[in-house]
Amino acid sequence: MKAAVLKAPHQPLSIEDAPTPSMGRGDALVRVAACGVCSTDLHFVHGTPTYKKPPLILGHEISGIVEEVGDEAATVRKGERVLVPPIIYCGRCRNCREGRDNVCENMLMVGSYVDGGFAEYISVPAHVLIKLPDSIPLHEGAIISDAVSTAFHAVKQRGEVRPGEWAAVFGCGGVGINVVQIAAASGASVIAVDVDERKLELARRLGAVEALDGRDPELAKKIRSLTGGGVDVAFEVVGRPAVMDGAFESVKVGGRMVVVGYSMENWNFRVGRLMFRELKLIGSFGCRSTDYSPLLRMFEKGRLRLNEVVTEKLRLEEINEALKRLEEGRVVGRQVVII
Repeated sequence: MKAAVLKAPHQPLSIEDAPTPSMGRGDALVRVAACGVCSTDLHFVHGTPTYKKPPLILGHEISGIVEEVGDEAATVRKGERVLVPPIIYCGRCRNCREGRDNVCENMLMVGSYVDGGFAEYISVPAHVLIKLPDSIPLHEGAIISDAVSTAFHAVKQRGEVRPGEWAAVFGCGGVGINVVQIAAASGASVIAVDVDERKLELARRLGAVEALDGRDPELAKKIRSLTGGGVDVAFEVVGRPAVMDGAFESVKVGGRMVVVGYSMENWNFRVGRLMFRELKLIGSFGCRSTDYSPLLRMFEKGRLRLNEVVTEKLRLEEINEALKRLEEGRVVGRQVVII
């Protein structure tokens, strides 16, 4: 099969022939239709260690068609349209039994622990696959597996956004823009924050009532003024301490801050503000398997949009150009590689 392979950090991905993945008795072989391009892929190219040492096929935001199923794979059938979630969970550990399979104690991450979706085929345990309704387009639907589901989990489960609340979203990239539209669809008044006017314009189209420049030194003060004291919940979707500072300062007394962005850096914040104002500081990672069903219903009911978020479709041979565009900040929305 054709695949884009990370041979070593700081090198372009190599487009080459690779063996079609083997399949266990409980696995399903999925013919990949599309795979979204995520900043995490860029981190690996830049040297963030992968759990499986290169050579490794990157890509973890996958849609496709079930090509073959193992003898003990009872949850899917050949020919079904599916999403491949980025987290392979065991279903047996304490966290899985408590319904928190997104933090499975035995998790494997697609495109890091095991080969990913920048390839014609991928093999995964059948029980993790999510059936994709016919009403949702197969290629654009790839981003639901991560960029949208991560946002959904952050908004609904961790941020617990309620109708009538104020929400601020710091960073309107591939995940953050979906935090915007899901929070807005959940009834919140959303303030979008970014340094790119193109992303802020997209945020407005997807429901943001205000769009502010993240470089403004008076940003947190303006947000508190707009909202009469601060937002009920702030989402940090960048992974930079300076951005976390702004989100933290924008939250009202008794409010909450959800950290979605990844960073290797330490963050120093005012502990007194956290304590005296009874703020909640919450981490959010990925998405639980049970989150997909209500998320997909939001798309089926027309409450969320895909076409405006998937802004570019590319061929597998263009993957390095896609990563370059992402690195240079030229991407608005999400790029999807069509396999």
